[in-house]
Amino acid sequence: MSGGDLAPPERWPGADGQPVSCREKLKMLAENHAEVAQVLRDTFEDAVLMGVDEAAMRRVLTDLVAALPSPRRPS
Repeated sequence: MSGGDLAPPERWPGADGQPVSCREKLKMLAENHAEVAQVLRDTFEDAVLMGVDEAAMRRVLTDLVAALPSPRRPS
């Protein structure tokens, strides 16, 4: 799939406003980013190839991310 930048961000902002700097955390964040990017890419491509409207599928995926509960707040 082409289009869009699926690379991880250059900096991961921490809750305190400072960038995350721990190598192990950065490694895990990069691995998680690559994994979720691949799953989203596959899901998006499958849906569009099966006839789902591309803009609608983008909204479905955006809504999914927006609905994720915070692990810092009780559900």
